[in-house]
Amino acid sequence: MALRLPKALGLAEGDMATIVQDEDGGLMIKLADKPKRKFNVAKVVGSVPGLRLIPDEERLFEERRLTFD
Repeated sequence: MALRLPKALGLAEGDMATIVQDEDGGLMIKLADKPKRKFNVAKVVGSVPGLRLIPDEERLFEERRLTFD
């Protein structure tokens, strides 16, 4: 059974909650824990054809004088 709850409660669409009625007749809303989102690397790997690692010699930088010292 789905209930329409007011936006003022701060719930987002799709949030899962348990509604419990206490002894005084009031209602208590308890949000269910959301599962942690995980990053799926498999969707990214191979998405850029021809991508290559930078060789170590291209990772070096020349020292330069800092302008704020």
